[in-house]
Amino acid sequence: MRLTTKGRYAVTAMLDLALHEGRGPISLADISARQKISLSYLEQLFAKLRRNSLVKSVRGPGGGYQLSRAKESIFVVEVIDAVNESVDATGCNSAGDCLDGEACLTHYLWCDLSEQIHSFLSKISLADLVARKDVQEVSQRQDRAHLNTIQMESIEAVG
Repeated sequence: MRLTTKGRYAVTAMLDLALHEGRGPISLADISARQKISLSYLEQLFAKLRRNSLVKSVRGPGGGYQLSRAKESIFVVEVIDAVNESVDATGCNSAGDCLDGEACLTHYLWCDLSEQIHSFLSKISLADLVARKDVQEVSQRQDRAHLNTIQMESIEAVG
């Protein structure tokens, strides 16, 4: 089972937002630079996340996005659902139209797996991920790299 890019990028971007909470609104350009996700792709994802009340936008200078509620109350499955991504391990559609209009031998096995994945992801909040030491280490490395890039760009602009 593997999630598609849309679901993985949405979770990654929301986690980035949660990790940088408290620094004011976070621009999509900053998330894009840190996570190496296309800015236009993030704009599409955040439109869906905003429509599903997971983020709120702040306009104007210094604007960007913030979580719409506490990171403890935003679960990974909500993020995936918000971007219209289904966690479906079946190779067929969920209606069981796998084999000439009928369910295949393993259809219900894969349906059960999809339900298990959905259940697992519904128990993991952004706060749970933020609290992980490995996530914090990766975030710190990304922040340092992003800061170095900004510093190099400002030196090049002056020079």
